[in-house]
Amino acid sequence: MEWSSGVCNAGGVALHYRRTGGSKPPFVLLHGLMANGACWTPLARGLEERFDVVMPDARGHGNSDAPLDGYRYHDLAADVTALIRELGLNAPVLLGHSMGGMTAAVVASQIADALKAVILVDPTFISPQWQRDVRDSDIAEQHRRTLTLSAEDISADLKRRHPHRSEEVVGLLAAARLQTKMSAFDVLTPPNPEYRELIRGIRVPVLLVIADAGVVSLETARELQALNPRVHVQQIQDAGHGIPFDRPLQLEMAVKAFCE
Repeated sequence: MEWSSGVCNAGGVALHYRRTGGSKPPFVLLHGLMANGACWTPLARGLEERFDVVMPDARGHGNSDAPLDGYRYHDLAADVTALIRELGLNAPVLLGHSMGGMTAAVVASQIADALKAVILVDPTFISPQWQRDVRDSDIAEQHRRTLTLSAEDISADLKRRHPHRSEEVVGLLAAARLQTKMSAFDVLTPPNPEYRELIRGIRVPVLLVIADAGVVSLETARELQALNPRVHVQQIQDAGHGIPFDRPLQLEMAVKAFCE
């Protein structure tokens, strides 16, 4: 089936999304910083037989609007809630990676009764000091320089740094970076939401997918399980923070097993 695309209004911000379609249970995928909805293409292919997969571009990313401000996690979460409402998605599974993972956790803590389950893929559950270190790093300036490059140059650089990633994924990530506006980096401004409180408040099943070399440690994952017995943990080996791109098949298998 041909995938469709569309735009929905989230409080005056036009959010672009792609959708696999069909009369199936809805499944919403939230990307991380410098990615976009199209970056979920490999996982969406694996899920579309069973789910209606919706892949929005966060504000400041992809083909969505890029307002001058409004990039904190409560803004991103409000966008997702509006998307779910505007598209009439009934009890979707909500999956987010990195920035999208924190966003999904905020949404789930607010409207868990409207969701079927939540999947958090190495979300940005980091300490206040780590947040300050990221904010004070040159990550935004690196992106500013990236915006002066061609897609081919960005792809070549990504391939050098991540030689195991597929050509398709590298191409999708390169295109997404060129569509990421500088304003989107405001999400890095501390403080992040307190992730322990978010997890404690979620009332639907949660799958926390971590890597052996990612952001969320196994120790932190176990701590979150102790806070909320609904949390299940799946660790993927030989992966870093970019689990969807480093180990896409393993992530797909973990997601499908959780949703059975």
